[in-house]
Amino acid sequence: MTHSELKKKAFKRPGVKATYEEMEPEFALLRELLRARQNAGLSQAEIAEKMGTKAPAITRLESSLGSGKHSPSIATLKKYAKALGCHLEIKLVANNQ
Repeated sequence: MTHSELKKKAFKRPGVKATYEEMEPEFALLRELLRARQNAGLSQAEIAEKMGTKAPAITRLESSLGSGKHSPSIATLKKYAKALGCHLEIKLVANNQ
C-alpha cells in the first residue's frame, strides 16, 4: 500500500482528517527542516556536532514534529538553523489568505 492509499483509507475514519489538518504546521516545519538539512548535505550527526549535542537529540527533534507529541523551543530551532547556515523566520498569516 502506498502512502497516498494509506492516507486516503485513514481519512475515511472519523476525526482522522481533522487531526491531520490540525498538524499541518508541524508537518510543514518538518519538511522545511529536512529540506534544509538535505540542501546543506549534512547528516543528523553533523548537525548535532555543530549544535553541541548528540545525534539522537536531532532524531528526536525531527521525529517529534511528525508525531505532534513535542514542540521544540524557538531557541532549539534557531540553533538547528544556524548549524545549517540558515536563520529562522516565524510569521503569522491571516486565516483569510
